[in-house]
Amino acid sequence: MDTIASLFSFITTPVSWVIVQFHKLYGALFGDDTGWAWGLSIVSLVVLIRICLIPLFVKQIKSTRNMQVLQPKMKAIQERYKNDKQRQSEEMMKLYKETGTNPLSSCLPILAQSPFFFALYHVLSAIASGKTIGVIDQPLLDSARQAHIFGAPLAAKFMDSEEKVQALGASLTDVRVVTAIMIVMMSASQFFTQRQLMTKNVDLTVKTPYMQQQKMLMYIFPVIFAVMGINFPVGVLVYWLTTNVWTMGQQMYVINQNPTPGSKAQDQYLGRVLKSVTSHGEVRGRTRRNTVKRIVAKGTDRNDIERKFITGLSKLGLAAQEDGTVAKSEAAVLEAEGGAAAKRQQPKRQTKSKRHTAATHPGTSKGSDSTGSESKTSLEKQDDTPKPADKPAASGSSRQAKSGQRKGPQRPKHPSKK
Repeated sequence: MDTIASLFSFITTPVSWVIVQFHKLYGALFGDDTGWAWGLSIVSLVVLIRICLIPLFVKQIKSTRNMQVLQPKMKAIQERYKNDKQRQSEEMMKLYKETGTNPLSSCLPILAQSPFFFALYHVLSAIASGKTIGVIDQPLLDSARQAHIFGAPLAAKFMDSEEKVQALGASLTDVRVVTAIMIVMMSASQFFTQRQLMTKNVDLTVKTPYMQQQKMLMYIFPVIFAVMGINFPVGVLVYWLTTNVWTMGQQMYVINQNPTPGSKAQDQYLGRVLKSVTSHGEVRGRTRRNTVKRIVAKGTDRNDIERKFITGLSKLGLAAQEDGTVAKSEAAVLEAEGGAAAKRQQPKRQTKSKRHTAATHPGTSKGSDSTGSESKTSLEKQDDTPKPADKPAASGSSRQAKSGQRKGPQRPKHPSKK
């Protein structure tokens, strides 16, 4: 333990100094020996670290999206050079260089945060062991050992023995209940963060092994955190729960404001933009204008969601401009009005009897059957027409034949069938 702690001594002293500075602030409000003072000091340390890591978080988002876009091309390279591993690696590196993608960028926030996590872990372990560390001297050490968060000491663990917990001035039941609740919350926040990424911010039109890998991690990471959590001090659980909640909120903001193209989040986002344009007649906000600007620049390479957004603007008589704004479009207005007029002028569907009448009497007008006098006159003319004199009488009898009987002259039956 001492060897590992010495390896992180370069970061242990700054971390302990930051905690002490925040403890002075919160100690003046809640008391030096309270769990609120020490707990909020750890939370403030997390917030400070995550603010410093925002640039790395932005790089992580860009790298993750680029990796999602490149998955089909990477799969094609693997299939093409599956028997030549060296050529496959060269083509992969060439693809990364052309697109400016770094596969390690997605791990940068975790890698950058790891030293602070281990430093805090060793600070709290030293407090639990009654040893001074960094800038935490003996008075601060005694104050930290007396601090309790909902009845659990700051340095207590779920797996600690009852004697060790009693030495810290607490009961084993309180420690295990508090740590169990915090472990469940920590794992649940990790699962929800990963699930939010998979269900809302992934292009569902592209099925790649990367998506299956992320789906597996969605279930594996919470289990890993739960197993590791039973060996974490309460202060470290506070640290990790706070960073998970921060990540979840930060990711939620990014998904709502800058979603992945082709994802469900983009459909919802462009729907909100279209609703805002309908209400105000313009694109409000620099972020939304940049989004519209990117969609216009894509041209024919737009996905179905982006084409749906452009069509929605056209129905409003608007057209997206290259600078991300919208303007009145005469062509869109005329197209919308022409489509509505054509829809209004569409003739009514005729009944079957009218279509039959029109087929048998081509010269008859559509309105001739609406007046009784015209139809009666036509019928009278048909009755007064003289019949030809040389027409045989048998034709009349044939027209009056019963149903099911053959028309025309009948053949005589054979004598055997009488």
